[in-house]
Amino acid sequence: MENHISPALKRYNYLFGETDAIYHEIAFKLGLSDSASRILYAICDNGTSCLLQDICKYSGLSKQTVNSAIRKLEAEGIIYLEAAGAKNKKVYLTKNGEKLAERTACKILQAENDIFASWPQEDVQKYLELTEAFLLALREKAKHILDT
Repeated sequence: MENHISPALKRYNYLFGETDAIYHEIAFKLGLSDSASRILYAICDNGTSCLLQDICKYSGLSKQTVNSAIRKLEAEGIIYLEAAGAKNKKVYLTKNGEKLAERTACKILQAENDIFASWPQEDVQKYLELTEAFLLALREKAKHILDT
């Protein structure tokens, strides 16, 4: 198999990997697993609660990984769940969870917010437009890969 990866894709993969490594390092140094960090992040990004199905969507984690991490966080007194309709649950932060989130996920969100605030608005818009375009195109390509 010959390798015909463009320099742009190589750079993208490098940047994506390095970005992921930064999030991993932050979670590790703050005493969280990657999945717990992503779950707290998803909740904080939505306020102080989030639908369980949305946590899966926002975090990029599998339903099984989310459920496992949720059970652990619930046992540690970080979150609690309540029914939200017939088939869904809402995840809430406990008081201890709010304190943990303030020390962890909220700091990450603030750092990201600060970065976007430091960029010219046109650059933020262009970055988001290009990221969304890449996502939509990749979603379409994934359909073709999975259909074959």
